[in-house]
Amino acid sequence: MWLLLAFCSAALLGFYDVFKKKSLAGNAVLPVLGLNTLFSSLIFLPFILLSHFSPGWLEGSLFYVPDAGWEVHKYILIKSFIVLSSWTFGYFGMKHLPLTIVGPINATRPVMTLVGALLIFGEQLNVYQWIGVLMAIVSFFMLSRSGKKEGIDFEHNKWIWFVVLAALLGAVSGLYDKYLMGRFNNMVVQAWYNIYQLFLMGGVLMFLWWPRRKSGTPFHWDWCIILISVFLSAADFVYFYALSMDGSMISIVSMVRRGSVVVSFLFGAMVFHEKNLKSKAVDLVLVLVGMFFLYLGSVLG
Repeated sequence: MWLLLAFCSAALLGFYDVFKKKSLAGNAVLPVLGLNTLFSSLIFLPFILLSHFSPGWLEGSLFYVPDAGWEVHKYILIKSFIVLSSWTFGYFGMKHLPLTIVGPINATRPVMTLVGALLIFGEQLNVYQWIGVLMAIVSFFMLSRSGKKEGIDFEHNKWIWFVVLAALLGAVSGLYDKYLMGRFNNMVVQAWYNIYQLFLMGGVLMFLWWPRRKSGTPFHWDWCIILISVFLSAADFVYFYALSMDGSMISIVSMVRRGSVVVSFLFGAMVFHEKNLKSKAVDLVLVLVGMFFLYLGSVLG
């Protein structure tokens, strides 16, 4: 069941990336990110309020948010710092790079998560799962060659490093999620980390963006900004629920979620009309075959 939920989360994440790319086109990055945290918080705020003031409405359901003290919230606040840092680097990279480049790079994130899962949680992978991981690593190096055809030097392009750093922080967040889901209610974590992000992002906008807003890229409203929050919140809800289930493996869930690259790649080709699709398609096939081996390994293992 947790594996099917991971695939569902992957599809939702794909649409999240598409709407994010659309919203960032010719737009100021920080206000888009700030509005994303605002709308995500507004999605979960009713569940927090109902659970506290009228617990009978939601108690026993998947949307119930139990009350928690500082001993819980301090861990959630750390997650908010990690996720917001990852998002900031990822949004800037997404704005300046083709979606068909960013997607496959993000698809290698589970390799980083895997190393941590092996070292921290003692997770063991079988032969099929190792094949899947190795294919993901190979796809990254092939993607760097595809990028050079568009004048993107993986070693010296700072936006590539932004995306890589975002992926690294995302892997740290994934490992931390597994730790949190083993100790706390998933709705407590998801609802409150969005609230904390809103306040953190408010400070960033006030002190970093607002004083310099006239010298940078201007902000303009796009209705896709709301859809970023809707699809991300849905993807994370399914993801946290999957991790809270017995027997779930963060290394596998993280890898399957990167299957979102299929959706983002198709939209990058059909909607954004990006280039060099044939060579990038080979990279994508490697990622997908790697996903298949991971799925096969989890079923047979």
